[in-house]
Amino acid sequence: MSLPTNRRSVLAGAGALTGSLIAGGRALGQEPRKLGYAIVGLGGYANIIMPRFAECRHSRLTALVSGDPAKARRIAAEYGVPERNIYDYANFDRIRDNPDVDIVYVILPVALHHEYTLRAAAAGKHVLCEKPMAMNAGEAAEMIAACDAANVKLMIGYRSWFESHNREAMRMTAAGELGPLRLVTSQHGFNIGDPNQWRLDPALSGGGSMMDIGIYSLQSARYLSGEEPVEVAAFEQTDRSDPRFRAVEDTLLFQLRFPSGAVADGVSSYSSHHGRSRAVGAAGWLDMEPATGYGGHRMRVHLEGRTREHEPPILPLNQFSGQLDHLSQCVLTGAEPIVPGEEGLRDMRIIDGMYQAARERRPVAI
Repeated sequence: MSLPTNRRSVLAGAGALTGSLIAGGRALGQEPRKLGYAIVGLGGYANIIMPRFAECRHSRLTALVSGDPAKARRIAAEYGVPERNIYDYANFDRIRDNPDVDIVYVILPVALHHEYTLRAAAAGKHVLCEKPMAMNAGEAAEMIAACDAANVKLMIGYRSWFESHNREAMRMTAAGELGPLRLVTSQHGFNIGDPNQWRLDPALSGGGSMMDIGIYSLQSARYLSGEEPVEVAAFEQTDRSDPRFRAVEDTLLFQLRFPSGAVADGVSSYSSHHGRSRAVGAAGWLDMEPATGYGGHRMRVHLEGRTREHEPPILPLNQFSGQLDHLSQCVLTGAEPIVPGEEGLRDMRIIDGMYQAARERRPVAI
């Protein structure tokens, strides 16, 4: 599951792989084969994902895993999932014997990603795991090793790789349309509510805003620059008197330094609203706001002294159904996902470095 070291080659190839979603399964008038997904965890984000199967050409919802039997039965009835394909966390491993399930989608608190990826791999099922991939880089590496050993695919739920505006921004920066890149800035955050939710419990989340909404700032910096950082600096700003932030960080400001000399400035916050990504090159800039939300994306481009709204080519599927079908097609064709486990591992190594840099108040080599 190794990736090329040059991220620009990954970004360049991503367009072709995603574009294959348009034509897949249409040869000779054949109906495309649909692979079965089991959704593990029926919380809020699962309710965003499950309706999207109706738009997929290569994916269908066939099983549910939940600790709440009543909820599972209600959702199964809504989506036509047979009761025999409802599992709880204790009997999850029986999924090995279910031919209706090809892929397991892990949508659980971060602390459970490692366990359920390993259990899915041991059951011989391919895995789509939500971000952040794991509690730390060590767990992420073990997840990759387990899937490799089981000969199953592992993909991380980086939905922005399947969203039209972000894909166009990747294409433009990789093609050098802004000139040599100098700076990426990305700010993501929201005002988090209930202080008792799992996202604010480090035993379940692994950290605060950086382990949640901050992933979008980090990902934007990496896929817009097309490079891997060699150094990270970070500074935390947290009001510990706020009951929400007794144990996790609120705001993390970070800076990444890339081999080319480009830098990235990022913000992750649980107390202010942000959703912007910007890439600045010697010849111009692009700016996305909203950048990585569930919808409403916008992009502006400044080139040759002129700023204009830029509408990208629209992909045939939205970011949610696009990522579901991408993994299904990778399973069907043997291709590697454009966001495999290694992509999540790289993020975890950088986040581990951010937390170290913030604690020690010094830059950390990646």
